[in-house]
Amino acid sequence: MEKKSRSKFSSKLGFVLAAAGSAVGLGNIWRFPYLAAKYGGGIFLLVYLILAFTFGYTMIMTESTLGRMTEKSPVGAYKHFGASKFLKAGGWLNAIIPLLIVPYYSVIGGWVMKYLFTYLSGNGSSASKADAFAKFTTSAQEQVFWFVLFTLITMLIIFGGVRNGIEAVSKIMMPILVFLAIVIVFYSVTRPGAIKGVKYFLIPNFSQFSYKTVVAALGQMFYSLSIAMGILYTFGSYMKKDIDIEKTTKQVEIFDTAIAVLAGLMVIPAVFAFDGGKNLNAGPGLMFVALPKVFNSMGFGGFIGVVFFLLVLLAAVTSSVALAESVVSTFEDELHFTRKRAATVTATIMLILGTLSALGFNVLSSVKIFNMDILSFFDFLTNSVMMPIAAIATCVLVLKVVKIKTIEDEIKTTSKFRRKIVYNFVIKYVAIIFLLVILVTSVLGAFGFKMFQL
Repeated sequence: MEKKSRSKFSSKLGFVLAAAGSAVGLGNIWRFPYLAAKYGGGIFLLVYLILAFTFGYTMIMTESTLGRMTEKSPVGAYKHFGASKFLKAGGWLNAIIPLLIVPYYSVIGGWVMKYLFTYLSGNGSSASKADAFAKFTTSAQEQVFWFVLFTLITMLIIFGGVRNGIEAVSKIMMPILVFLAIVIVFYSVTRPGAIKGVKYFLIPNFSQFSYKTVVAALGQMFYSLSIAMGILYTFGSYMKKDIDIEKTTKQVEIFDTAIAVLAGLMVIPAVFAFDGGKNLNAGPGLMFVALPKVFNSMGFGGFIGVVFFLLVLLAAVTSSVALAESVVSTFEDELHFTRKRAATVTATIMLILGTLSALGFNVLSSVKIFNMDILSFFDFLTNSVMMPIAAIATCVLVLKVVKIKTIEDEIKTTSKFRRKIVYNFVIKYVAIIFLLVILVTSVLGAFGFKMFQL
């Protein structure tokens, strides 16, 4: 049977913006600021940066290189190297993770669309009310409507393919996203009292350092850089052989980290300006609960609310597209589906699982799994259990099957591999230990051991 030609990004810029788009999402703009606020601001940022440019770099390079070498999504990549049946499960885990993440991620994307619509319709003040978010999430009709709308947008882009869909949208959305982020940061940091928030976020306070800071930063790094989700394998498989893989990794690192820092500067100084920093521990609700109050207190707050939630929506869409594309690619490679059929099956699964997550706050609110609502359970299962295991499998694949020398040779076909020493040290001695720490502490924390709860 004639081998089907694999779609490719048209250029290095296409890959960088698509990979950055997959990484820059709700993890950066929704999750990073509230974790930074909770774990000491500047010290959390410092730990995150160290981890991102060592551990994160190593994992991005590994997954992208394996994808480019094999021109396969994760399952096919593991098969290509003749991994054992036990280890092949790691490939399937990388493939299943995005299939479980993108439905509940799309529910949160629906929340963003709802808030954007609220501000566009001139009702921004209603979003700042204390019970606004709770009322919205407990409405089954609204939850499902906005979730389905977000899912349809994601799948329309997926149906467009690699160049006409993913690459084209990323090339438009990423520059707009950066521009809007800079505008909001300028507005946020120039508010009266905001400078305290800038200092809190940028200046490390070592007295606030603890092992929880490291574990939280490690978990955020995975979420933020799209590691162990099958995405980087898939996008690497679309990368042309003449592209400098280390240079593109560096650009993705910088782009992603810059957006995370900008997100922190958007949110934290604004919270200080609004209430002196009292809402820093608002947790996951920081963006949906605290920020509308901030916008409501500002001149032109309605306009700023539109700009902010448009920015978040762009980030959410680029990441959901990357997650869905990883699933579609696996269906094409392993089940030999046409792209149209693969996208249709993916959309169907998204709608079924996502609807369950959306109804978990209302109709199915009595359904608890390990004392978690349905969305929280899927988030825990994927981010705290499956992703560390999948990343461990990737490390074992490189160390025991592929061998580091093979990875090095592939990288050196287009790159000088300047951080070779960092890569070798992390993959050999650090990665698996860190991954086990994330896995064990997350699971113990979820099962009620208070000292491990983040």
